[in-house]
Formats: sequence, structure tokens, C-alpha cells
Amino acid sequence: MKVFKSITYSVTNLFKNTLFKNSGWGIVSQLSQTVFLSLFFVILARKYPTGIFAKYIIANAIYQLVTAFSTMGLSQWFIREFIETNDKTGLVNRFLKLQIYFGFGFYLINVLLAYAIYDDRFTRILIIVFGVNVIFDNVINAIKCLNVAMFEQKKTFILLTIESLLKFLAGCVLFIYPFSIISLSIILIGIRFLTLNLFLNFGSSNSVNIRSLLKFKVSFLDVKTLVIINWAFIIIGGVSIINWRVANIIISKMLTSFDVANYEISFKIFSIAQILPVVVSTSVFPMLIKLYNEQHGKFLTFYKQVHLYYLLFGLFAYTFIYSFAGKLIPLVFGVSYNSNAEYTKIMFLTILVFPTALLQANVLITMKLEKLDMALNIVALIINFSMCLIGLHYIRSLNIVNYSIFASFLIFHIAQDFILVKRGVTSIRSALSFYLFSAAFIYGYIQFSSLLNPYFLFIVVWGVVTSVIILNKKLGIFNSGPVVHNTIINQQ
Repeated sequence: MKVFKSITYSVTNLFKNTLFKNSGWGIVSQLSQTVFLSLFFVILARKYPTGIFAKYIIANAIYQLVTAFSTMGLSQWFIREFIETNDKTGLVNRFLKLQIYFGFGFYLINVLLAYAIYDDRFTRILIIVFGVNVIFDNVINAIKCLNVAMFEQKKTFILLTIESLLKFLAGCVLFIYPFSIISLSIILIGIRFLTLNLFLNFGSSNSVNIRSLLKFKVSFLDVKTLVIINWAFIIIGGVSIINWRVANIIISKMLTSFDVANYEISFKIFSIAQILPVVVSTSVFPMLIKLYNEQHGKFLTFYKQVHLYYLLFGLFAYTFIYSFAGKLIPLVFGVSYNSNAEYTKIMFLTILVFPTALLQANVLITMKLEKLDMALNIVALIINFSMCLIGLHYIRSLNIVNYSIFASFLIFHIAQDFILVKRGVTSIRSALSFYLFSAAFIYGYIQFSSLLNPYFLFIVVWGVVTSVIILNKKLGIFNSGPVVHNTIINQQ
């Protein structure tokens, strides 16, 4: 009876927890967006000829490449500065004005890329039309960063979910009244413009005043100085996207179209698994900054606690895919992709280090070591790119690409550990324990999977893990972590 009351009390406190509420909204929102946008793309693939649909994908790819750099990597800089500065209104106006300038500048780059890369007139028009979103995206991204800094991510999540629903509904119209892909692109721009207005009016926590923003002046010298000081964030933001998307280009050049499809399926599934750590990190990052500046001891305790949760999530995600991928992937994507489960299992080796690598990157930025983080990102990209090219030169297999991605993230993670050990954030023993425990857990799970029913094994293993966590909380072994965490939440 006491155990039941303890569990009930813990669950009740969890739902009152600011971190949980912000992250919970984010996870639900991201899942909803994933469902709506996935259905939207399925509709496009079915309703438009392959050639036209391929040109839409090209336009979307150019747009994503440009937006990877259009914010100039200032998102994390703004969140850090907002928490530390006293002149929050001036900082918000400055950041928004910069993002508007950068949006127009990078839209021009989008137009130049359309003419530089493609000769086809239709493709150029589609890229130019679709690229208008870059301008809106920059302003929306600025307000999203403001919400993160103010722990108001719930507003962002709701508005983005509404937008994804509207896109899905726009796709459904094709079943009733077919129209050209350019017309669809214009409709999508209209939806994005509506989203921008919703952010300005309802999603900015009353921190954005249009009249004040228009009057606020930013000189060229201010822009130049800010970009030079924070150029490392630009590299970090761009490399994180290129690191995944460079594989698409390599596969399309060196392997078959079937391999391209298999890689994309695996990556889509991996993207869904990323949702939880990425969304939770948007709430964890500002907390890390606040604690690092005010209470260093609690900062270290909070970091270690979140690190443990991320470790468990990585193990959970990998074992789920290892047990269920063989059944779920053919069921969802068709029997043509029966072989995809093996590729997805290999790609999901990366999820074992991705969540904690994301956390450790946030810690480095919190400590104002973003240039080191940038260097590590570049090294990881080079390793990924080199291993792919060299490996595929000798063995033409998609496994080479997935192993290359895992190896680059693993080396990236080890390099982060080395820096954090030197800075006193963690210890050699803790770093080694992470790798040894993860390796032993996964090796044991794989061995037992060959002896037991994989579904039964998954349920039993995670049932035991959950019981151990509850029992430890009951006995008070980990009480210091939650006490510190609750203190943090109360301060927020």
C-alpha cells in the first residue's frame, strides 16, 4: 500500500513538473506533426507524377539547406543571453530585426542557387516560390527561441501542430480538386504566413511589439560584430543537418534507388525516436544555463541525472527496434521492405549515444565552449563522409553508411567526454561506465533475443528496469537527484 502511494505521489509530482509539462507538450506535438506531415507527403506522392513530385523534393531540399544557415546559428546564443541580460526587450528587438535581415538575405541566396544549380525553368520557379518560407521561418524561429528562454514552449507546440494539420488538410483538397504543385506551394506559403501571424499575436508571450520592432535600429557594424563573435553557432547549426543529409547524396551516387528508399525509411523512424531527447533538451538547456551561473554544485547533479535518463532512453529505443522492427516495418511500408529491419537496427546503434551527445553539446555551449563543439561537429562530419566514401569504394552496401554515421557520433561523444573530464563536469570512471554498461546491456539483450521470444524479452527487461527505478526511489538511493531537481523547478 505504501509503495502504491509512493508511485501515485511521484506521478502526481511529475505532471506538476515544469520540465515534464514543457517536454510532454513537445513530445505530443512532435508526434502529431510527424503523423500529419507524413500523411501529407504520402498524398503528394500519390497525387502527383513522379517527375513533378521529385522536383518538389528538390525545392524542399534546397529550402532546408538554406534554412540550416539562415538563422546564422544565433538561436542558442539568444537563449543564453536572454537568461543573463537585464535589457530583455532590447535583446528581443535586436534578435528579431537581425532574423528579418538574415531571412531576406538568405532568400536571395536561395534564388541564386536555383539559377546556379538547375537549368530547368519549372524547377527554378518552384525553388524560388518555395524559398519565400525562409523569410517567415527566421521570424518564427526567433519567437520559438523566445518561448524556450521563457519556458513557454507549450505555445510553440500548439501553433506548430495547427500548422501541420492545415498542411495535411491542404493535401486532402487534392482528392476533391487537383491543382498544380506550384499552386500547392503558394498555399503552403499562405499557411506559413498565417502561422507567423499566430506566433506574433498569440505565441510571443506579449514580448514582441511590432511598432517598437520597426523603430529599433541595427547597424551593419552590429550585425558584423555579432556574426564574427558567434560564427561557431553558424557552423554547429549547419553541420548538424549536413551530417545526416550528406548520406542521401552519397547513396544516390554510389548505390541503388532501392538503397535510397531503405535509408530514408530508416532515417524517418530514427527521426521519430529523436523527438523525445530533442524536445526535452529545449527545456533542459535553459535550466543548465541558470544553474551553471548560480549554483554550480546543483548544475553537476542535474547534468548527471539527465544524463542517466538519456542513457536509459537510448537503450529503450534500441531494444524496441531490435525486437519489433522485423514485424512493424513490413507491416507499415509493405513486404517490399522486408530487408529494411536489418538496416534500421544498424542505424539505431546511433541512438545509444545521440541523446547524451545532445546533452553534452548543450553543456559545452552553456560553458561558452561553442567553438570546441563546432570543431567536434566538423570532425564528426569529416569522419562520416570519409568512412562512407572509402567503405563504399570496397563494399557496396547500405550498412557501410549506417556504420559510418554511428562511428562518427561515437567519436564525437568520446571527444565530448574528454573535454568534460578535463573541465571537471564528469570523471573518467563515469565516462567509461557509460560505454561499458551500454555495451554489456546491448550484448546481453542480443544474446538473449536468440534464446527467447523478442517481444517477451523486451517486456520483461523493461518491466524489471522500471521496477528497479521505482524501488530505488522508494529506498531513497537516488533521493539527492530528485530533491535538487524539484528545487530547480520551484525556482523557475
